[in-house]
Amino acid sequence: MRLMLEPKAIGRTIVSVTMNRPEIIEHPDPSIFRDLCVGHPIVSMGRRGKYVSLELDSGDSIWFHLRMTGRMLSVPSDEPEQKHTHIIFRLDDGTDLRFTDSRRFGRFWLIRDEEEDTFTGMSRLGPEPLDGDITGQYLEERVGHCRRCVKSCLLDQSVVAGIGNIYADEILFGAGICPTRKADTLETGDWERISDLIPKVLGKGLSDDLESPEWYLSGREGDWEESPYVMYGHEGDPCPTCGTTILRTVISNRSSYFCPNCQR
Repeated sequence: MRLMLEPKAIGRTIVSVTMNRPEIIEHPDPSIFRDLCVGHPIVSMGRRGKYVSLELDSGDSIWFHLRMTGRMLSVPSDEPEQKHTHIIFRLDDGTDLRFTDSRRFGRFWLIRDEEEDTFTGMSRLGPEPLDGDITGQYLEERVGHCRRCVKSCLLDQSVVAGIGNIYADEILFGAGICPTRKADTLETGDWERISDLIPKVLGKGLSDDLESPEWYLSGREGDWEESPYVMYGHEGDPCPTCGTTILRTVISNRSSYFCPNCQR
């Protein structure tokens, strides 16, 4: 999302902010949030875990988190608003950045230049999965003693920042580890396989271009029938490795898919 929005946002000035649901602004007060945005160009975009930022020329940063169903879209200003459009940043080139969210879990913060971030929760995030800092030793030391299932550990953003439900299923399938297995039963070799697969699986998600920029920015969802993922959403299908029927279970209130033969 950041890579697709960057060329449409960088260099553009925010000329107005419309808040259809100001309650999703966590910090500061919505009226102050608006005043600090208007009139300032966007000079860059950033990301930390699943948080995304719009960096302003003032040094202030607009941070937002999509949560389950949030989307930030770039559309012409005269295009009709989609249902569940909560915030509109109107830009000086006749386009909008519009945040839509059917479940209304997404949140926004504006962090002033040199202001300590005690608001977003980013300080509690673990290392980035693509920075090369995740090793088997790190995972084993961090969660190898836990009685939680291994998938819950991977979804814990304080352990690794950014692994989501789908990627966790793909990582564990590649490692041959059942998602319900308790973390403290894994051996050093298991953690090594997991750590090796984390950047590979997430990197593949980027390189496969599951959604084109045009598809994403139109606000439509991807087609899982054409998904490159081999586990997620494939309950009842044959495992691509052994042909055993893929099963579904629920872990941490999320659907989880696995092969009972390859991931015993």
